[in-house]
Amino acid sequence: MAIKAGDFIRISYTAKLEDGTVIDATDEEVAKEHGIYNENARYGDIAIVVGEGQVVKGLDEALIGKEVGFKGEVVVPPEKAFGEYDPENKEVVSVTRFKEKPKPGQKVRIGNKIGTVERVIGRRAIIDYNHPLAGKTLIFDVEVKELVEDVAEKVKALFFINTGIDVNVEVKDKKAIVEVPRGAYFVQNFIIGKFTAIHTIFKYLDIDEVDLVEKFTKEEQKSIMEALKEVKSKEAEEERKEKSEEGEKSEEEKEVS
Repeated sequence: MAIKAGDFIRISYTAKLEDGTVIDATDEEVAKEHGIYNENARYGDIAIVVGEGQVVKGLDEALIGKEVGFKGEVVVPPEKAFGEYDPENKEVVSVTRFKEKPKPGQKVRIGNKIGTVERVIGRRAIIDYNHPLAGKTLIFDVEVKELVEDVAEKVKALFFINTGIDVNVEVKDKKAIVEVPRGAYFVQNFIIGKFTAIHTIFKYLDIDEVDLVEKFTKEEQKSIMEALKEVKSKEAEEERKEKSEEGEKSEEEKEVS
């Protein structure tokens, strides 16, 4: 049976550039072999909803019409990957906006945008806001492993791909009971991603209710309070940085005027 939009499938892939440079892989050994291993990442086959934009557009579209068991190469042009490179999507900022002098290649956040330091000239840094893969053609060696049929597995997959967190799921009638790991509510990706996951569950599955359950015990109270203290400390630091950036930006505007 041909794969169609809305199907839940499990895939594996290796992504590379036209020169053969491997940039991403679902297989841990492949990632290690090519020097892109991330100890914080979870490796293995991933479950996605075809047509939901959970992989780059070109790969998403190419999966439609394929059969389970398909194994082959998919070439994705820039406009269906991370877009064309825009030479105007850059900004010159003062190095005083950073805690330490930035270095070329460093990832930085300016306001609500993330960019890469292109170069530093004196007290000014040129920040490139293009995606690092903008303008690149991507080549995927992909395999469609299976069609995911179990509803609980579908719910679990949606939470992982949207939050990066593994959850336990039980489905009763039309209710999905999702057991959330302790501390998940302190993770920014979960706080935001859970809404996308739930929206997608209602969109594709015959589920009328999603209950999120987070269990705590008295013995765990100390670690919970320590985690909360750490979160508050990070929030205070972020607030301090934002105020500092606003003040420095104001000083820059005065210099220009």
